Amino acid sequence: MKTLLPLIPFLPFIGFAVNGLFGRKLSKNLVAIIGSGTLLVSFLLSVTYFNEVASAGPIQHTLYNFITVDSLHVDFSFLVDQLSVWMMLIVTGVGFLIHVYSIGYMHDDPGFWKFFAYLNLFIFSMLLLVMGDNLIMLFLAGKASGYVRTC
Repeated sequence: MKTLLPLIPFLPFIGFAVNGLFGRKLSKNLVAIIGSGTLLVSFLLSVTYFNEVASAGPIQHTLYNFITVDSLHVDFSFLVDQLSVWMMLIVTGVGFLIHVYSIGYMHDDPGFWKFFAYLNLFIFSMLLLVMGDNLIMLFLAGKASGYVRTC
């Protein structure tokens, strides 16, 4: 079960990449399905981790090591405890509802695909903020979310 944890933030990133790279050529319905669908799967995975954390306790998952200097180890890792799993549910659940609402609201906009790409990137950065295990991840995710808000 621990191996599915990185999918929660990276599915919205995949939605960002697909919509950002190919969205201009895709139909609006397909852009909406990709943007909302990746977020729905992330929400469902967050629900399963909610049950996992409730029964087994906090989960830590390290993807790779950023920096190792003497006794300093900075990892790209996720820590999911009771607070972060609640925030994951809020970010993915409310984000999914915003995606669904935006399908109708933004339908006539020529930048429909771009809006969904940036919205998925914002959700990705918010999930990194919530799930990050150390201050370096918090800083990187905060910078990414700040970049998305200025676009």
